[in-house]
Amino acid sequence: MEPKIIIHGGFFSESSGTEEIKKAKQKALTGIIEKAHQYLLSHSAIESVAYAVSLLEDCDLFNAGIGSQIQSDGKIRLSASLMDGERQTFSGVINIEEVKNPVYVAQKLLDFEDKVLSGAEAQDFARKMGFGYFNPETRQRKEEYIQKLEESVRKGTVGCVAIDREGRLAAATSTGGKGFEMPGRVSDSATVAGNFANGHAAVSCTGVGEDIVNVALAAKIVTRVTDGLPLRDACERSMSELKAIDGFAGVIGISASGEVYHTDSHPYMVWACFDQKPDVFPISRTGKMWLQTFIGD
Repeated sequence: MEPKIIIHGGFFSESSGTEEIKKAKQKALTGIIEKAHQYLLSHSAIESVAYAVSLLEDCDLFNAGIGSQIQSDGKIRLSASLMDGERQTFSGVINIEEVKNPVYVAQKLLDFEDKVLSGAEAQDFARKMGFGYFNPETRQRKEEYIQKLEESVRKGTVGCVAIDREGRLAAATSTGGKGFEMPGRVSDSATVAGNFANGHAAVSCTGVGEDIVNVALAAKIVTRVTDGLPLRDACERSMSELKAIDGFAGVIGISASGEVYHTDSHPYMVWACFDQKPDVFPISRTGKMWLQTFIGD
């Protein structure tokens, strides 16, 4: 199987952004997808999606890790999850504080019986696993919080889906929240609605968590592929059900046959893909996608 990988960086708000930020995001995603694909060549899909998402978490241009939004009480809480399609195993952390890469904490939980932890208990687990203290707050995010307590300027999360040489599928998703939300709010990112994989397909979602949960988006797409639908058709049928509730979301996915697909309900989802055959990569829309990065021969 030819290794393939696709990442997303959530949505870009045209009203709040500048051309400089667009170019910076494009450059960042291009660098990350190059590194992630190189890593995938010698690692498994589950290792690779964790690595790719950790790179996205380390970039303050995206709403995860150090780019995370601040909640209404002034704190940053992070959520992340992974799913190993080969083992049909999901793990995640919800509203964890003071760690650098929540996706790596979630990865540790794959080998434990209790695979999803939240809040203080998730943080305690991270410390026991050797994850030190880290404050993800940046000056920019603090200034945004002080200036604007009722409106978030970035939407979405970060995520990665990959298939490795052995045909194993995996997905990972990480978020810093929607910004200024009620403390304790749970997003879709550490649930099977926002992040799901099995032996047939893997999907990562971004957008408004409540909308994604309401239609069980990632799990629904993967289930439809499992039942025989091509990935493209499974995505579009599921997104049409999202549209019926006026939902806001985007998805990236890969099927066991190597089909790579992305689609979104709004034309500003940012993504990058490493596919050696870009001429067969399906573009789902002709809207104002500002980033369509193909890197290969």
